[in-house]
Amino acid sequence: MLWSAFLLAMSAIRRNGVRSVLTALGVVIGVASVIVMVNLGESATKNVSDQISTMGPNLLFVRAGFGRRGPGGMRSDADAFELEDAEAIARDVRGVVVAPGATTQSTVVFGNVNYSTTVVGTTQSYLEVRGRELEAGRTFSDDEVSRAQPVCVLGQTVIEEVYGDAEAIGTRLRVDRLSCLVIGTLVEKGETMGEDQDDLILMPVRTVQRRILGSYDLTDIYVSADDAASTSRVQADMEDLLRQRRGIDAGEDDDFHVRDMQELAATLEGTTSTMTTLLAAIAAVSLLVGGIGIMNIMLVSVTERTREIGLRIAIGALASEVLVQFLVEALVLSVLGGAVGVSLGLVGSYVVAQNMQMPLVISWDAVGLAFVVSAAIGIVFGYIPARKAAHLDPIDALRHE
Repeated sequence: MLWSAFLLAMSAIRRNGVRSVLTALGVVIGVASVIVMVNLGESATKNVSDQISTMGPNLLFVRAGFGRRGPGGMRSDADAFELEDAEAIARDVRGVVVAPGATTQSTVVFGNVNYSTTVVGTTQSYLEVRGRELEAGRTFSDDEVSRAQPVCVLGQTVIEEVYGDAEAIGTRLRVDRLSCLVIGTLVEKGETMGEDQDDLILMPVRTVQRRILGSYDLTDIYVSADDAASTSRVQADMEDLLRQRRGIDAGEDDDFHVRDMQELAATLEGTTSTMTTLLAAIAAVSLLVGGIGIMNIMLVSVTERTREIGLRIAIGALASEVLVQFLVEALVLSVLGGAVGVSLGLVGSYVVAQNMQMPLVISWDAVGLAFVVSAAIGIVFGYIPARKAAHLDPIDALRHE
């Protein structure tokens, strides 16, 4: 019976090809929209996670001047961190690698080229903490750090803007008023959350403090927790240590801020997940509209084929057979629409991800659910027309003009 109903459904769909296509179009759009929205959200979440992970493994930023507790908020009178604070964290907090950061904007000069870039005064640990690698040359030694030697390591953006195709290593680059020997170059890393991670110069921290900033302050302390260590535990230990070192009593606001990048990633991922759910819910409305379209066309079809239905019942067809016939017809329309919608949704997801330069993530659960829902819509919205057809009075149906 089902096979016969399927053949009858296909015959009816072919007879009204254009109308069938337009009927299924609502389901096609609904399924494709849901798949694209969900996949776009998953891709955005993956993109955020990937970008934050490129900033360094299990990274925490420590900065002075930001209160976390109570209504005090930001405190502009907070003392800056010094190199001893970074050394204390490395010494007293378990499972961490620490790199100090004295960051400033400087103008670099090479030949007749002037370029403004970020200069980071730090130690050799910076590469490990921030997940950076050397492309060529070397990083500075302990002796060069302690003696404040004018040596530097360049990011790829600085090399492209200042040197072009020329060799950078071994040349002398003027950073503000300081002549700096280029000893190494960094592997390209690209942008992270709108910031070019290759537009920087690394120099020994004491060199930047003494010979460029004229201050022993640190703008940042970068901390990388071991894989086995909990970043929340590391954050708590650092906060306790820094409160002791800065003489902050119990109940007083912190005059510093520790930012856990994993926590930031989780927050951003939660936000994108919420937006994905909202967009998918909006897109799913078109599935409902598509179901209403199927019901409307099926009611029209029942009206047009009243005499045919009456004839089938008159020669012995059961009401259940007529019901199944029209249910199968509605189901075929919705399943075909769902299949086309899945194909368009996958193609659309790829196109959008490529245009937005995001990794393509396919949520197969969402694909399967959208297809199942499209089939269910055919049954749910096709039932009323099918029931109407099954309960037609054969005499009245045969008299129908």
